[in-house]
Amino acid sequence: MKTLLVSIFTASGILTGLTARERKAFLLHMGYSFLEGIIAGIIILNEFVFVKSLLGSNYQLAVLFQLGVAVFLLLILLNEWLKRVAKKRAMLRRTALLTRLPLILVLFFPRDAGMYGVESLFHYIFLVIFLVYFMGNVVIWPTINLFLKTSYRHENFSKLYSYATTLNKIVMMVTTFVYGWLLDWDNYVFVYVFPVMAILGTVSVFLLSMIPYQVTTQVARRKGFWNSVKDSSAGMLGILRTNRSFLDFEIGFMLYGFGFMSSVTLIVLFFENELGLNYSSVAFYKNSYNLLAIFLLPFFGRLMGKVDPRKFATIPFFAMIIYLVSLVVTPYFPDYADFWGIRLYYSLIVFIVFNGIFAATMALTWFIGSAYFCPPDEAGNYQSVHMVLTALRSLFAPLLGITFYEAWGFAVAFSIAISALVIAIIYMLWSKKRVKVPYSPQTVT
Repeated sequence: MKTLLVSIFTASGILTGLTARERKAFLLHMGYSFLEGIIAGIIILNEFVFVKSLLGSNYQLAVLFQLGVAVFLLLILLNEWLKRVAKKRAMLRRTALLTRLPLILVLFFPRDAGMYGVESLFHYIFLVIFLVYFMGNVVIWPTINLFLKTSYRHENFSKLYSYATTLNKIVMMVTTFVYGWLLDWDNYVFVYVFPVMAILGTVSVFLLSMIPYQVTTQVARRKGFWNSVKDSSAGMLGILRTNRSFLDFEIGFMLYGFGFMSSVTLIVLFFENELGLNYSSVAFYKNSYNLLAIFLLPFFGRLMGKVDPRKFATIPFFAMIIYLVSLVVTPYFPDYADFWGIRLYYSLIVFIVFNGIFAATMALTWFIGSAYFCPPDEAGNYQSVHMVLTALRSLFAPLLGITFYEAWGFAVAFSIAISALVIAIIYMLWSKKRVKVPYSPQTVT
């Protein structure tokens, strides 16, 4: 298999000019991205599985979404510890075993809808299993770039990373389609899929851990752990106090984040309760906008380098407003076409297009937007602040979204999210006009 991959990449010219270290890292990175693409294709339907097959409640669905984000609050405690760990390869492997293998327990879930009534114990077991799974990302995600940056030369980093990301997205889309079809054939096929995912997830992290990495510096251990945590928290607050442009960026993101997190679980319920979509249809909508996002990423990647991130952030915010509006109007324009077991509502073509724009631009804004506001050596700290604030809003926004829906229905709940996005756009543009960025790597508009 390795020989085949080398042959393919050599023939395509991708490996031309790479050092032996870069070649090894790239092949391992591609293997990791391939397996993680399969896992991402499964995870993307996770909330729909929880509602449609496991019959989970609305608030439990909100908690399931929260878990994937709220775990990043642990960075407040673990940030200093991650810096100190010298044997990061062993750390990754232990994390994989502890957080991925528990998915095997899903194999023992019943394949009978009668076992998943109100307050079923299996709902809580499912939530705990995925809490453990998502906790692994707190260790794995910050370590990925560290490994790659020590293996790829600067001039090759973004290029090689984009190849791996593209492979990941393509595999994810294929997996989502196949998984959605299997779920329509058998609503409980997930009891076999998740144990396979446990093995693949473990293998993928082991591949990641094999990327060449060498400790260049050791962090002095002069302070106790809790003193380091205290200093880390103080440093995060200090960043927000002293960098007004970044604070404004995060305030705008907090408003957007409320709109996004309060509506994201509602979309799952809307597809199930309002439109009655099957798994194949949901997979189609998710694949369609992700495919569009892949084509748009290069364009928006070049654009972001020329535009202030606060101004650029208004693009995904506005795109989200449009795709939420398309959901609100769908019940009033219910025309659709059926093909290959898929139901396509004509009004949701707008949802697909603007969700694709949102996915492409938000991927850039969320991951690298914070780095614009600081010197290069502070990028990690700024992104940690960004992730912690993301986790904080996840503690209340999804639950409020469910509360709004149960009190007033989908239209009002989505309208509240849209209002938050409108305010976020106004605030970002106001800040861009009034507050300058203290660290600007280049002139932007």
